Amino acid sequence: MTASANKGPAVPSDLGGSTLPPVEETKNSRSIGELVAGISERFSRLIRDEIELAKLQATQKAKKIGLGAVMLIVAGVLALYALGILLLAAVWGIANALPLWLSALIVGFALLLICGILALIGLKKIKASNEYVVDPKSGILNDIEAAKKGLAHHE
Repeated sequence: MTASANKGPAVPSDLGGSTLPPVEETKNSRSIGELVAGISERFSRLIRDEIELAKLQATQKAKKIGLGAVMLIVAGVLALYALGILLLAAVWGIANALPLWLSALIVGFALLLICGILALIGLKKIKASNEYVVDPKSGILNDIEAAKKGLAHHE
């Protein structure tokens, strides 16, 4: 070895321009089994820490989702009350021209008509969804066949 090797490797001037401390060549007393066990222990600790972090993140996300769901439920309940008030206002508005009982009957039948139309549209959509059959097995088999043909073509 040269004399400069005892000082340690030189660092370029743009990185500080000094020499690193000498590397001591000592015989490591740890066996390969001990090294593997150390690596395994560190890796398992890393995995446990990552799982713990994922749990914390999931807990925070669940709290935010829960708060958002509560707010949506409150908004839905208030919307139902608002709908009731608007329907009452419609009844009173019509009652200016007709008797109160007749205006309530008109608004009630209008609501039933809207509900019937929505129910029919919903049933039609459900029946239309029966056309589409979910069959992942055939899709996977088709993909495998296409891959086999592609490999056979390139050979």
